[in-house]
Amino acid sequence: MKHLLINLSTHLLALPRTVKRLVVLLMDVSLCTLAVWLAYYLRLGEWVALSGNALLAVAASIGIALPLFIISGLYRAIFRYSGLPALLTVARAIGIYGLIYAAIFTAVGISGVPRTVGILQPVLLLLMVGGSRTLARIWLGDQYQDILRQAAQRKVLIYGAGTAGRQLAAAVMSGHDMRVAGFLDDNPALHGSVLNGLPIHHPAALPRLVANLGISDVLMALPSVNRKRRNEILSGIHGTHVAIRILPSVTELAQGKVSIADLREPDIDDLLGRDPVRPNPFLLAQNIAGKVVLVTGAGGSIGSELCRQILDVGPAVLLLIEQNEFSLYTIHQELEEKPTSSKARLVPLLTSVQNEGRLREIMSAWRPDTVYHAAAYKHVPLVEHNSVEGIRNNVLGTLKTARIASENGVSLFVLISTDKAVRPTSIMGASKRLAEMILQALAHSRADTLFTMVRFGNVLDSSGSVVPRFRQQIREGGPITLTHPDITRYFMTIPEAVQLVIQAGALANGGDVFVLDMGQPVKIMDLAHQMTTLSGLTIKDKDHPEGDIEIEITGLRPGEKLYEELLIGDNPGPTSHPKIMKAHENFLPWPELTQQLQMLEGALRISDVRAARLILERLVPDYTPDEGIVDWVYLETR
Repeated sequence: MKHLLINLSTHLLALPRTVKRLVVLLMDVSLCTLAVWLAYYLRLGEWVALSGNALLAVAASIGIALPLFIISGLYRAIFRYSGLPALLTVARAIGIYGLIYAAIFTAVGISGVPRTVGILQPVLLLLMVGGSRTLARIWLGDQYQDILRQAAQRKVLIYGAGTAGRQLAAAVMSGHDMRVAGFLDDNPALHGSVLNGLPIHHPAALPRLVANLGISDVLMALPSVNRKRRNEILSGIHGTHVAIRILPSVTELAQGKVSIADLREPDIDDLLGRDPVRPNPFLLAQNIAGKVVLVTGAGGSIGSELCRQILDVGPAVLLLIEQNEFSLYTIHQELEEKPTSSKARLVPLLTSVQNEGRLREIMSAWRPDTVYHAAAYKHVPLVEHNSVEGIRNNVLGTLKTARIASENGVSLFVLISTDKAVRPTSIMGASKRLAEMILQALAHSRADTLFTMVRFGNVLDSSGSVVPRFRQQIREGGPITLTHPDITRYFMTIPEAVQLVIQAGALANGGDVFVLDMGQPVKIMDLAHQMTTLSGLTIKDKDHPEGDIEIEITGLRPGEKLYEELLIGDNPGPTSHPKIMKAHENFLPWPELTQQLQMLEGALRISDVRAARLILERLVPDYTPDEGIVDWVYLETR
């Protein structure tokens, strides 16, 4: 019975508005007739046939009531929302009706119609019409709210009919934001089957399902597939104008049931199409396990991930050096609360790598075995506009940290470098190449400390990274800002890059320039298109003016390159790790280099931007600035 009522109410609510008004009007005609018949029964104590003058009473009731109801707006009201105001409107309309009807049949009187009918019928009509509106609200109101809620819910398909898919479907059904319309699965044996009342479709049917069912999202519940296979699936979904949400890998999922909170947006690492090589536990532990390890720039994107992975390996002491108080507090709190078997002592230390006295105090107090030097100013346009500070921090900060490390018996010193150091066009890139040259020269002049550096490209979701910026711009409805349509970059996840940095340090012989295999470069314009389409939106351009997100070309920024490189020469050598190469690059001997560094330090001391830049050009032969000096202070005071 309940099911029948729900079906009937669904059909009624689906009727056009004009038809609904006609149904209500016919219902009121019936109520007017029924009210006259009941009034006769109450007066005479028997049921009478509605003929003769009784039929005249019915006709008068209908003729008076319907015009009044129309004028009062009763047929404009949505009865499923009927409340006290609507019932007052009904009472007012029937009150006027009752005065007219009673005047005719009670005060004046009509032969054959009892005078009490003129009073009883309006009272009965008020109860019936008011009751019908209340019943409509009770019966149809909740049902209509359910229909509205379902209409507001995004219809989704779950890709993967396995355990994770079933758990995700259950989690979605318990919520109010999405409604599962079915499953997609690659297994041909499952196609056409039903799982928990939901059909399982072939993935090729997605465009048809999107068009017929109004699918807005595809939820990928394939936590065990590798990145290459995930990339193939994403490519297959590409162009169907649905938003994609992905469950993390099985190693990222906590024990227990899958929840909607586990879903995330696809990132570029889902599009890279390669899986990281499993780390070598021996290489990871060689310079960390049971040792005193120091990380500079510990609150940054790379520095903080270094701290996380170092703590997992089990050092005796982990020293966190950071000049930003909040960043240091954040990473220290995270590491303190991190569930790990490591009994390492965590020491957060506020200082800049330019503070020679403070660095010397720290290293002489703890005598670290290994130093990972991640502290650097790395935002290309910002360093270009603040060139003196950029050079001072990246060059002299590295020089001071390396010297003090050597003085205090550090066994291994690893510099985190960048692909922007290769044939640099920016102050940032040139300063990082000079930092590399300093370590190369020190490695050949001081045998007590192994100095090495690891060079790689962009890491995903680092501070200033293009990926979170694009994601935010898409979320805000655009435009996506892109500096040049042909710009390309190498990308790697932060955990993968850090894992390789630690392993590269274990391969060091001194003076090595290690280069990480970043895979194929990614065209940023293609990335913008992919991130837009995977959000279920379309690109707006001259060929598609009806699109959702526009791409705005803003022009290359100071020091920015179209293409990044990882090698200065073409002679990389292999190592025992398939993802780590070794470059052989020229540098100045320490005696010659130290004289030039003293001159550079003098120029920085007096903030002579022009002299500092000329010295930088002389020391880094491949440095070719792409424009004049844009340092803010220099431009303001010249």
